[in-house]
Amino acid sequence: MTTDNNASVLRLATPPRAGRQRQAPPPSEKDWPPAGSADYYGRIENYARKIRQTSDVDKIISLLEEALRETNALHATNEMAVVRKQVSAAEHRIEQLKAELELVSRLVHEDQLTGALNRRGLDDALARETARAERNGTNLCVALIDIDNFKRINDSFGHQVGDIVLVHLVAIIRETIRTHDLIGRYGGEEFLLLLPDSRIEEATRVTTRLQHNLARKPMSWANEQLVVTFSAGVAARATGEHQEVLIRRADEALYEAKRVGKDRVIVAP
Repeated sequence: MTTDNNASVLRLATPPRAGRQRQAPPPSEKDWPPAGSADYYGRIENYARKIRQTSDVDKIISLLEEALRETNALHATNEMAVVRKQVSAAEHRIEQLKAELELVSRLVHEDQLTGALNRRGLDDALARETARAERNGTNLCVALIDIDNFKRINDSFGHQVGDIVLVHLVAIIRETIRTHDLIGRYGGEEFLLLLPDSRIEEATRVTTRLQHNLARKPMSWANEQLVVTFSAGVAARATGEHQEVLIRRADEALYEAKRVGKDRVIVAP
């Protein structure tokens, strides 16, 4: 998000002052300025200044939401038709810009093929969940998943089928995990599950259930059923543990699952 784009928020968010509408009769001193309107323009200009100073899309969206609340409040209290019309236009423009920025944020954080979080989105989510677990003293588990024999699938059926396998796996994962659990594409055929507020036993059960669900829904390709399996390493975050250490322990457990025969879940010590 460039500084020029951020500056456009000021033009979108700030309605023209009612005094510039020549056709409107001048309000009396009793009615002008409308309640709250004098401060409104100053606050909107303050939001625009803050937006120009940041390139963080999430921060910009938050500032737009605050500006929209200010605009809604003025709309609710203002009785002058001209100003009310201008405020309605500002509301629409702010909502439109907010929707566009949310779309940009989603595209920046999502894997285009599978719709799971990409590596950037995954890093942000992991940092956020780690901080929350540390702050609240709650549990956080991760499961690192790697599709078994994925290279053989690509070599035997082609990369198009390999892509379909990835999309299929993510669809099964979404059906299996809870709404507040997160899934991200960690590497080529590796995926990371973030399981907040879960003990290690619960995380292991979820990952094992995911294996069973995947086995019950094989893929069909060229009149042939393609059974997809994966190996996984599951780890529970210890108090004060850095997220990189947590992922490394899950990766070591995944390596052990691959070493002892694949298609299994190993819990990190």
